[in-house]
Amino acid sequence: MTAARRRYDKAFKLEAIRLYEASGKTVGQIEADLDITPGLLNKWRAHYRQEGPQAFPGTGYQTILDTELRQLKRENAILRQERDILKKALQIFSKDGHGSSPSSLSIGKSSK
Repeated sequence: MTAARRRYDKAFKLEAIRLYEASGKTVGQIEADLDITPGLLNKWRAHYRQEGPQAFPGTGYQTILDTELRQLKRENAILRQERDILKKALQIFSKDGHGSSPSSLSIGKSSK
């Protein structure tokens, strides 16, 4: 049987890094004291050095790029819905004989 993968929150990781820096113990001793996988503390330290306060975002906090990507995807979905509504409205009005012919208005089609 394989052991379940443990997850550590941001506070635990930061506290482990602070404990290593303040205690004077080796990385291996800290990992043994905290009962974490060997090599994990060094990965956390490297990640924290590289990312700074943005390290360890967790599942509830997103990086700036993730937030922007999510917002752009949402805007893209809204624009697609608006385009589809306009296409349907054009079809309705062109069937009733109101407005221009469908061939003169090409929404969503590229001209070659």
